[in-house]
Amino acid sequence: MQFEADLKPTGPSDTRLLDLFRASLRQFLNPAHPLLSLAAKIDWTHFDAAFAEYDSTDMGAPAKAVRLMVGLHYLKYAFNELDESLLEKWVENPYWHGFCGFDTVLSCAA
Repeated sequence: MQFEADLKPTGPSDTRLLDLFRASLRQFLNPAHPLLSLAAKIDWTHFDAAFAEYDSTDMGAPAKAVRLMVGLHYLKYAFNELDESLLEKWVENPYWHGFCGFDTVLSCAA
């Protein structure tokens, strides 16, 4: 494989090599983890429908995802966290991200 001056790979394996650096979070998580198993069993669309009437597009900041709000609320009570400690731990715990519906693309690109 050859590299150009800007160090981007060239050649037939470019896509696979670049995809290595843009991996989905779920590729690194164990699907058998209890939180991910529970998340798969929850009907998240039920919560979307239940809270739809409270969504206002003409007032305030855009709403966060209902799954994020419900997921954080569950984690707060399941792990007996305060608001501040919940957010500190959520930032560091990829399984909490997965439970709340985040499938972040991890990127090493600048």
